[in-house]
Amino acid sequence: MLVVMNKTATQEEIDNVVACIEKRGYTARPIPGGERVSIGILYNKGSVDASFFRGVQGVKDLIPVTRPYKLVSREFKPENTVVNVGDVSIGGKSLVMIAGPCAIESETQALTIARHVKKGGAQMFRGGAFKPRTSPYSFQGLGEEGLRILVKVREETGLPVVTEVMDYETFDLVEKYADVIQIGTRNMQNFSLLRRAGQAEKPILLKRGMAATIDEWLMAAEYILEEGNPNVILCERGVRTFVNHSRNTLDISAIPVVRKETHLPIIVDPSHAAGIRDQVIPLSLASVAVEAHGLIVEVHHAPDEALSDGAQSLYPDQFEELCRKAETVFNMFDSK
Repeated sequence: MLVVMNKTATQEEIDNVVACIEKRGYTARPIPGGERVSIGILYNKGSVDASFFRGVQGVKDLIPVTRPYKLVSREFKPENTVVNVGDVSIGGKSLVMIAGPCAIESETQALTIARHVKKGGAQMFRGGAFKPRTSPYSFQGLGEEGLRILVKVREETGLPVVTEVMDYETFDLVEKYADVIQIGTRNMQNFSLLRRAGQAEKPILLKRGMAATIDEWLMAAEYILEEGNPNVILCERGVRTFVNHSRNTLDISAIPVVRKETHLPIIVDPSHAAGIRDQVIPLSLASVAVEAHGLIVEVHHAPDEALSDGAQSLYPDQFEELCRKAETVFNMFDSK
């Protein structure tokens, strides 16, 4: 249930409602809004008796929450969440382009690509220091050396950096270096990792699991918010189906559904959805057309030599073309 306070409610009245909620064994979660404060009631095992709170000073309305996820639901927070990363706002009125290689291979490689993508129109840089690979014999990333290279990229280009965390044990290390911490598709339901992400002071980019429903994905985000971190960016990256013409199947319909269900921003990874370079730009433009807040795209200056996912990486000139076309599509819509 959501307790909606009057616009004129004082802090004393808000504190009193919180105390009333907690006195009944629930957890109260105040949610500041644009004009008023709402207070979410969590950890109730059944329906909450609204009569307890009717007539309490400062209370305007009581709204039942019908979704299994609460904190991520628009029923709890109607306004869009905007995640700020330095000067970049994700979920605001601009399309955010995040680009870089699948994996950090060397300082020269990372800086070369970073210069290209910044010139092309990227506002943030992506690159994996730890790489979860299907085969144990594939390149697994440079680890902390890769994280240090990401810092050099940020220092030289000014681009905030996004990189993936693999496990609980290395979370502190990744948090130390990254501006945004990515939880990949294989870890979407790694609940101890999600709880640790909820304690982080950095924004979390949460990719959808390769066979996850939207409800399961949003419940994973709920773990992070429930632990106290409100800065979550959802990422649709394609789901596994029976097709063989692409690596995965981009669930384009998920974007408007997610925008309706949750206040969290959503971006799209067309590179992992496609797995094939020629599909990346069309899928990107389709994602922007259905109002994704941004794209995270793999780019490599020499993809034939890439140690990971070269076949789906755009050349720098293709990325520049994508940025121009994506901005044109984005500007066709006034709803943002």
